[in-house]
Amino acid sequence: MAFVSSGYNPDKPMEDRITDIGPRKYDEFYPPVIAKNKGTWLYHDVIKPGVLVHVAESGDKVWTVRVGGVRLMSTTHIREICEIAEKHCDGYVRFTTRNNIEFMVADEKKLDPLVKDLESRKFDGGSFKFPIGGTGTAITNIVHTQGWAHCHTPATDASGPVKATMDVLFDYFQDHKLPAKLRVSLACCLNMCGAVHCSDIAILGYHRKPPMLDHEYLDKMCEIPLAIAACPTAAI
Repeated sequence: MAFVSSGYNPDKPMEDRITDIGPRKYDEFYPPVIAKNKGTWLYHDVIKPGVLVHVAESGDKVWTVRVGGVRLMSTTHIREICEIAEKHCDGYVRFTTRNNIEFMVADEKKLDPLVKDLESRKFDGGSFKFPIGGTGTAITNIVHTQGWAHCHTPATDASGPVKATMDVLFDYFQDHKLPAKLRVSLACCLNMCGAVHCSDIAILGYHRKPPMLDHEYLDKMCEIPLAIAACPTAAI
């Protein structure tokens, strides 16, 4: 039968099935000041584009610097993010749902050195590696789908159109001159897994013709065998 190459045995549907493949519990990675004051934060202020301060009932404060990230990161880039976190933030860093990176410090004296370090890091072409912004009435980072890098159904790629769009909108990322928050998303096909249905501006790839299937290779591709194996009767 189909999908046998994925390891699925119809006579023993639960054999070798892996179910616990998720990450570790999120609160193991809280910075100490966040763990201490969880649920007791009073308010926050946006000091300037990309820089926030949160104040807790205890009087504790935490300063956050938000920088733009990318959906597909190289290991070199991730190591540099970790290096910055180790240098300024006691090793703590977090990612937002829209691919931004946030560095947090509990000591205000560490804020300016962190900002200056981030602003000084640039690519060979002169563009920022870690542009600060995306808060308040600014455009936040563009969230997008996987595109041709890792998906079976895209009508368009994601990274290229998103980069071109964000280059045009970049000034709005580092300034609070818009009347309200602005969210832009891109989805590569009508499945719309890029949150385009709940964003202010949507960029959507659309198939003009039905995609062609290569059945010889279909059951060897990516998540498809895992999806099939998730059903005990292989009815998917």
